[in-house]
Amino acid sequence: MTVPHPERVGTPDAPVRPSPRRASPWGGQGPVVAMVALGGALGATARYAAARLWPVETGGFPWTTFWVNVAGCAVIGVFMVVITDVWAAHRLVRPFFGTGVLGGFTTFSTYAVDSQRLVEGGHPATAFAYLAATLCAALTAVGLAVTVTRRALAGRRR
Repeated sequence: MTVPHPERVGTPDAPVRPSPRRASPWGGQGPVVAMVALGGALGATARYAAARLWPVETGGFPWTTFWVNVAGCAVIGVFMVVITDVWAAHRLVRPFFGTGVLGGFTTFSTYAVDSQRLVEGGHPATAFAYLAATLCAALTAVGLAVTVTRRALAGRRR
């Protein structure tokens, strides 16, 4: 025998309780998702503008993507120090700016595609140089940005 409404089953000793309300599929994360999407649109638009302003010759070193990624990593380093060590930011600042804007601006997917195109175009040495230089420069940029920002803001705490 099945119970017609198992969420409302009670016993003579326990009252009938309604089933708990189903949680939203967003789990209360709707504002966060919206901020990431808005920030991502802004960051991707800025990246696209940079690519249009400074086009790269086919088979040449992808300087625009390289500098976009390095600059974005440096800004991420500054931003993370500011919001973790200095400023108690609103809960939506990090998803909007860190994940959205900077995630949309930096373009490691284009980095991979540029490398693949260089190899397929007969420029494997340029592809390898680009892969290695971007990785080293991006890590150096974020590390230097964190160090310089912490030193510049020493003594300023939340």
